[in-house]
Amino acid sequence: MPNLRLALCQTDPWVGDIARNSDEVVHWTKQAVEAGAQLVAFPEMALTGYPVEDLALRRSFVEASRAGLVELAGRLAGEGLGEVPVVVGYLGRSEQASPRFGRPAGSPQNCAAVLFRGKVATRFAKHHLPNYGVFDEYRWFVPGDQLPVVRLHGVDVALAICEDIWQDGGRVTAAREAGAGLLLVINGSPFERNKDDVRLELVRRRAAEAGCALAYVNMVGGQDELVFDGDSIVVAADGEVLARSPQFEEHLLVLDLDLPAASSDHTDGLLLADGLHLVRAELGGEPAGAPAEPVSAGVAPRISDEAEIWSALVSGTRAYVRKNGFRSVLIGLSGGIDSAVVAALAVDAIGAENVYCVSMPSRYSSQHSRDDAAELARRTGLNFRTVSIAPMFDAYLAATELTGLAEENLQSRLRGTLLMAISNQEGHIVLAPGNKSELAVGYSTLYGDSVGAFGPIKDVYKSLIFRLARWRNEEAERLGEVPPIPENTISKPPSAELRPDQKDTDSLPDYDLLDTVLDLYVEGDHGRDAIVAAGFDPAVVDRVVRLVDTAEYKRRQYPPGPKISVKGFGRDRRLPITNRWRRG
Repeated sequence: MPNLRLALCQTDPWVGDIARNSDEVVHWTKQAVEAGAQLVAFPEMALTGYPVEDLALRRSFVEASRAGLVELAGRLAGEGLGEVPVVVGYLGRSEQASPRFGRPAGSPQNCAAVLFRGKVATRFAKHHLPNYGVFDEYRWFVPGDQLPVVRLHGVDVALAICEDIWQDGGRVTAAREAGAGLLLVINGSPFERNKDDVRLELVRRRAAEAGCALAYVNMVGGQDELVFDGDSIVVAADGEVLARSPQFEEHLLVLDLDLPAASSDHTDGLLLADGLHLVRAELGGEPAGAPAEPVSAGVAPRISDEAEIWSALVSGTRAYVRKNGFRSVLIGLSGGIDSAVVAALAVDAIGAENVYCVSMPSRYSSQHSRDDAAELARRTGLNFRTVSIAPMFDAYLAATELTGLAEENLQSRLRGTLLMAISNQEGHIVLAPGNKSELAVGYSTLYGDSVGAFGPIKDVYKSLIFRLARWRNEEAERLGEVPPIPENTISKPPSAELRPDQKDTDSLPDYDLLDTVLDLYVEGDHGRDAIVAAGFDPAVVDRVVRLVDTAEYKRRQYPPGPKISVKGFGRDRRLPITNRWRRG
């Protein structure tokens, strides 16, 4: 069997920065070629970043991407890398009209190309366009109708893009019909909890259906609310895992594959599954046997659920801060569990020296909460100061009569105003500490604790917040480090401390119960009657459903945050604010 040395470049493209992304392609290709790679692949839309959203509708951006692709091909050759084919995703356009989709010629497409000897050897567009969850690709793109097959060193390599293997048939079935020896798939697959297991089973199943080895390269990093975890995989036709990259880090995976010799004589234009037309590219190269020094990429160990989630939150926060041109963050540190976890995440993401925290006590702030905030600062080494809001609060109350909820919310809004003022003065980006449980039921103050540019725990239920805090402390102990979060912060009953002896349970059900009902209603889309039928108290369910439904306007005004669940607030769940439907 011919041997092919494959390199999968698990990289972090930046949306809109074609020049930087091109530099990265050259950088990683050099490393791959130095490792002896004969075929190099990058993630979906690696040249433009992903997802580009409505940037795809700007002709100037499409043309910049197309021109950048041609320039990149020439640059690779100029750097002495032109003899190794490089697969790169980019933003392209259709050459023909697509009457079925009502789109004219020149419409945007999610494309990939093979760059070889200074030229674009072949190019193709994504066939299956996802239009669910966080994806709106039918809004932007026209699907492709080809199966590209590259013959290289005596092996036929079929090419596909992400969703092409998440849907049945299509390029997977067509790859089998074309007699491919390898199906190479480039991806921009966002992270969700437990998706690594789902992804592995998918890749194994598609390899069996294609009847050949399957190589899956995915991006890492973050883009607004999306986090990409890498987890690039290569499996044999029988499902054996041959190599797997670590999650949440850039990585070059190089391995030798023994693949069946190309034998098919199918010609260009042959009609395959799903109406796909076969398009061949002959790149040459003599078939080679097993190398004298074979490369074994290894299989990265899997990590725990808590480690995976923590890494996703850290990656998403780091990407948002860095890619938006900031170096430092500002957090209101109350001594409570939410701001403590956000601060610990920020320290892991960008370093303690770049994290600034402010304690803003009022007359209702307990001494133990003030002490807990100071203790976290001491443990982590972040920048910490105290600014009391008591004088401002008293001035407001002297000017106008406020009681009850209005008085409580005033404290939160004073803190929000103070944080934004410091942000403006010192140039830090403010991180909001709200969690998914609070956002779901509206247990937050608009223009108060909801202020900020990013919400690191926006998609994390409160019960999971406690689990993550305990895990992070245990991980620190395992590594011989100081646990960042004070034990008292984790063990004390949650409280907003906006009135005397306040507890969250005064206003909300116990968080374990609340989060279970929320998971059924938000993630599961179960209606009120179905949740009650599952054994939950009707009064509790009615209350939770009402709170969720009437808080939609608040969630629309909350900053973005990294998505870790199957259904996060924002891109995943889009309900009308003005809505009289109350049956769940």
